[in-house]
Amino acid sequence: MIHVVLCDDHAVLRRGIRDTLTEATDIQVTGEAGGYAELRDILRKVPCDVLLLDLNMPGRSGLEVLTSLRETDSAIRVLVVSMYPEDQYALRCLRAGAQGYANKAGDPMELIEAVRTVMRGRKYLTPEVAQMLADSLAQPAPELPHESLSERELQTLVKIASGRRLSDIAEELMLSPKTVSVYRARVLEKLKLTNNAELTVYAIRNQLV
Repeated sequence: MIHVVLCDDHAVLRRGIRDTLTEATDIQVTGEAGGYAELRDILRKVPCDVLLLDLNMPGRSGLEVLTSLRETDSAIRVLVVSMYPEDQYALRCLRAGAQGYANKAGDPMELIEAVRTVMRGRKYLTPEVAQMLADSLAQPAPELPHESLSERELQTLVKIASGRRLSDIAEELMLSPKTVSVYRARVLEKLKLTNNAELTVYAIRNQLV
């Protein structure tokens, strides 16, 4: 039996994933969490072989959770399940230690195969991600400016480009407005931009939103 824990702050999406996984007789969903604090508590109480992890959550982001698990030498295999485009985030997640990346917009039944694949100790890659990985190994592309951003800085960039106000971003990420303002300033400096309009144009051109 493969024990799976779901971590996603959208209860409706969690329910959909849970309903899909319960169709497999060899998979059991042992817990669900809406954020890092809840996930940490759940992992102390229930068995978990595979963690299905969303990237965009309040508090700690999915990549930060992934980093925390890797730092503790956790044996839990992580499958990132996100709405973010594969071409921008899949390789980033794999390099951070994830065993696979699946898009929420894909075929739900593929999640069952993805869970089984990472449980066998293999990477789960869609054909598109596998091709991107092969291309990056064959001919490493020059790093784009936003690839140097931290996960929080990248989140701030995406949310600003999506039209969120700093106060809204602070509330969503459970940070102070001052902290979000600092992230914004760092993003502007690293990307050599001057205002939110330029941030938005950059994000659109690089298919971040």
